[in-house]
Amino acid sequence: MGNVRVTEADYLYFDFFFQGVRCREYTELKNTSENMKLMNEAMRRIEGEIRLGTFNYSMYFPGSRNEQRILDTNTGSGRLSFEVYADRWYKNNQVAWKPSTRRDFDSILNLHLIPYFKGRTLTEITKSMIKEFRTRLSELKGKKGKMSNKRINNILCVLRLMLNEAAEEFDFTNPIVNIRPLTVKKPEIMPFSLDEVLIFLSAVRDDFYNYYAVRFFTGMRTAEIDGLKWKYVDFINKKVIVRETWERNQWVSPKTESSIRDIDMSKVVEDALMDQKQKTGDEELVFSSKGGRPLDYNNVSKRIWYPTLKKAGLALRNPYQTRHTAATLWLASGENPEWVSRQLGHSNSEMLFRVYSKFIPNLTRQDGSAFEAILSKKLEDYKKDTEGEEE
Repeated sequence: MGNVRVTEADYLYFDFFFQGVRCREYTELKNTSENMKLMNEAMRRIEGEIRLGTFNYSMYFPGSRNEQRILDTNTGSGRLSFEVYADRWYKNNQVAWKPSTRRDFDSILNLHLIPYFKGRTLTEITKSMIKEFRTRLSELKGKKGKMSNKRINNILCVLRLMLNEAAEEFDFTNPIVNIRPLTVKKPEIMPFSLDEVLIFLSAVRDDFYNYYAVRFFTGMRTAEIDGLKWKYVDFINKKVIVRETWERNQWVSPKTESSIRDIDMSKVVEDALMDQKQKTGDEELVFSSKGGRPLDYNNVSKRIWYPTLKKAGLALRNPYQTRHTAATLWLASGENPEWVSRQLGHSNSEMLFRVYSKFIPNLTRQDGSAFEAILSKKLEDYKKDTEGEEE
């Protein structure tokens, strides 16, 4: 049990045990009844958080030497507790993560991993324990029903990354190595035909026509078009430049290195942007809410996207299908797959063939008709040339 004690100079200090280490933290508070009351309240909070496994030493005592003593005492052979190592692992790696990744990992650690594994040392975690945890996750219910396999895999991915690093550092057998991810249903791809795109654009609200015209004919991701600024629209060179994105209420860099790109501006996109320039050209963002703020993805989906699909009599599908639509229309029209990949921000064209081949009859044609057409044309030309010589 922790205590508040008094030094010979009549100053107050904390005296408690954490992770098997006796910790004394001195203050500049004199021994008065009011200060003693404050210190005792703080001591009770510290003890409560230690029992719950949520105590963060550096938050209470930043820069304390005791934190390193605790780490030195508990490291080696994986004897460090899960919650202590998780906190250290997050702090040491967060600088390399995007803000959205930091937020996701922090949420996974504090909502799922730490509450389940707290109080256990790293070497106490077993394969069966992780499988039990996975089963527990599958039984959780939320607003949309049980947790999806994809979400469970994402949670276990954080655990996997952490244990991989811990096993390498402390040289113990990693219990998660042979646990395979759960099967995830592939997301449904429902691209629009060109006729359907035109039907949608004729039905959408006038103030969102330009927004969706640009989405359909650039293949931009939601975060990319919602974060598009006028300084990234180059009418002279006919380029839409992707350098920043608006994701989860903050500005972040594009999804991947290849996502940083210059998209060729087609005539329909140029016309839409020129028209939009008359409306929001004095603002920073190309497409924005009335207050000049970036569009709210969920709000636009509920108020504009789905109602327009119903109004136009089109099959319901998510807004991401505008990106799939751009890809399939380009490929179906015979555009070079490498060019299409650059437009979409893919590192190579492999994904195009894997994802879109079934939507483009002649993208990966294997029935010989392409060669048959070339041969027929050649034979026809040869026949014409021969007949000409005879005459």
